[in-house]
Amino acid sequence: MDCIFCKIAAREIPASEVYRDEHVVAFNDTNPQAPVHVLVIPTRHLEHLQATSAEDAEILGRVLATIPAVAEKVGLADEGYRVVNNCRESAGQTVFHLHFHLLGGRTFSWPPG
Repeated sequence: MDCIFCKIAAREIPASEVYRDEHVVAFNDTNPQAPVHVLVIPTRHLEHLQATSAEDAEILGRVLATIPAVAEKVGLADEGYRVVNNCRESAGQTVFHLHFHLLGGRTFSWPPG
């Protein structure tokens, strides 16, 4: 598979990691959209959120449960942060490996883009 996030998860491509365990990796985005922009991914390839099912509940739970710990580590826990998931191309997904954007360090407006 030629998935850049799978390669990061396998440590075949270097990334500025913030967190890693056997199921989840979090790393700084190379094209940040906020002062703090961390991507949180499962180490197992899942194409996007729509491609998941109840069978993926454990890994989804692990990914989501990791986000507050990463937010704490990067200094966003007290001020707040935004978590974004783009599902499929029309929603802005450009890397087809499930991932969540953890964004913070500035004030966000609503509605987004």
